[in-house]
Amino acid sequence: MTSRLSEYRLFLREYVRNFRTTGAILPSSRGLARALSRYVAGDRPKWILEVGPGTGAVTQEIIARMGPEDRLDLVELNGCFVRRLWERFETEAAFQAAAPRCRIFHQAVEALPARPTYDVIVSGLPLNNFTPQEVSEILRVLRGLLRPGGTLSFFEYIGIRLARSWLARRKERQRLRGITQVLAQILHPHEIRRDWVWPNVPPAWVHHVRFDQVAPVFPNSPFSADDLASQRQAG
Repeated sequence: MTSRLSEYRLFLREYVRNFRTTGAILPSSRGLARALSRYVAGDRPKWILEVGPGTGAVTQEIIARMGPEDRLDLVELNGCFVRRLWERFETEAAFQAAAPRCRIFHQAVEALPARPTYDVIVSGLPLNNFTPQEVSEILRVLRGLLRPGGTLSFFEYIGIRLARSWLARRKERQRLRGITQVLAQILHPHEIRRDWVWPNVPPAWVHHVRFDQVAPVFPNSPFSADDLASQRQAG
């Protein structure tokens, strides 16, 4: 209980300090973690990417579902969360067991080598806090990191954009409407499943997307196509 309260305090503190990139006042609930990691388990080895793991609430569920040959990469921009993740891999039994097959990248996901690498991508990024252009770019990057047939799972809070629109000024309403349009372009042709998670703060739904083909490799990536093993960064 003490550890959980400590994580809640850390999340709330970072929410206040970095609202735009944190986007939630509490870590994801167990129900949300289960929904986001739905496509982790399988009958063949997978390479998994979690974007924006925070303090590791979803990471814990991903690790529980990983097979013995699965590998997990974590990309987190917040330095406090990165330190907490390293602490969990060093001190908690479930994290310790998976540690040899896991890596943490302290950076933005856009800085990963732009090539199809992952079978499953789980994103916890707060898309509603970004501009439509940023949301479009993030989704383009994530799509480019998926192998053919791979699955992207991400969530959004139910009704948040609509509620904000009722109270917002014109410029903010346009931003929120733009995000809705960007997501519609992805979800309408490519969404394979949607999970509703009511026991979460706030309630959320999880989108599972599978593209017919991988997006082109990005020519302006600041990284070369070196093996990802050379890109690991300590938190």
